[in-house]
Amino acid sequence: GATFASNVAITTADNSDTLTLVSTDADANAGPILVFDRTSSSPADNDLIGQIVFQAKNDAGQDTDYAAVKSYILDASDGTEDGQYNIETMVSGTLQTRLLVSSSEIVLNESSIDVDFRVESNGNANMLFVDGGNDNVGIGTATCTNSSGFHTLSISGSTGGQIAFQTNGTGKQYIYSNDTDLNIWNSIDGSLRFHTN
Repeated sequence: GATFASNVAITTADNSDTLTLVSTDADANAGPILVFDRTSSSPADNDLIGQIVFQAKNDAGQDTDYAAVKSYILDASDGTEDGQYNIETMVSGTLQTRLLVSSSEIVLNESSIDVDFRVESNGNANMLFVDGGNDNVGIGTATCTNSSGFHTLSISGSTGGQIAFQTNGTGKQYIYSNDTDLNIWNSIDGSLRFHTN
């Protein structure tokens, strides 16, 4: 084992692996292990305790951090320690937090940039679509804008949009639409019901 008391640079002239960590242990425990150890004599809340930076030149020849992974101490108190983990990427010249994991929440787009969020299923590229610029949500569709200024939930399917409510795997109640009608339907008896207190 070597110990270095100053910075170390490893340089390669090709695309071969620059650093490889190898463990030959045959048991079921973790290995190899990479540890980032911030050994501070005065650890404090909100300390940035480590980061991985992905850097390259821009077209002006300047070193640019295009992405970064950062970790913070949120609470340094013995017995109630909390940590935070950020994934950041460059957006229009500024590093923005795209994923934040803390002790109390997991947040996508903490930086509030105008960016869409999309979940793709096996057959639909927009199974869940959050329109970042218009503050609307689509299910099965990326077209979920509303010219009236309301926040909307748009649902699209092969025969129209549908919201289904089910209790204990038995009956279902639907709110669904086709090209011309909006329907509320009870699958138990086929009734159309409106109820008030």
